[in-house]
Amino acid sequence: MDDAAVLAKLAEMGLELPEPQVPLAAYVPLVVAGSLAFVSGQVPIVDGIVVNPGHVGSEVSVDEGRVAARRAGLQALAALRSGLGGSLERVARIAQVTVYVASPPEFVEHPKVANGASELFAAVMGDAGTHARAAIGVSSLPLGASVELALTAELV
Repeated sequence: MDDAAVLAKLAEMGLELPEPQVPLAAYVPLVVAGSLAFVSGQVPIVDGIVVNPGHVGSEVSVDEGRVAARRAGLQALAALRSGLGGSLERVARIAQVTVYVASPPEFVEHPKVANGASELFAAVMGDAGTHARAAIGVSSLPLGASVELALTAELV
């Protein structure tokens, strides 16, 4: 993956990678095992404040959930880049993304929320950003977040 091209594409979109988040508990942001990089769950935070907290489908709209998922995706890319020495050059592709959506039991639009991150990855990485995905509804998430995202990347 061309690191400069990813950063340029983000800039074109009016986005930039944030500083990687400090872990909230007893884990590390990234583990590399063989040719895979596992990014720990990212809760969308800007300036120390959770983006669009609450349950999607009640306190949070689907569009607000998509925004939160996009922010979590940016944070996952930042954690990946930081953990790989400050560059995405070793990333061959995003292989798997899991998006957890805090929602009431009757909510069924988890895929629409997860698209906020999936569309970001495809836009900035092209085919290498397309991935397998799970969008899962949960009763609650850390810090009252509406979304948490974890990803696995293939490395070269």
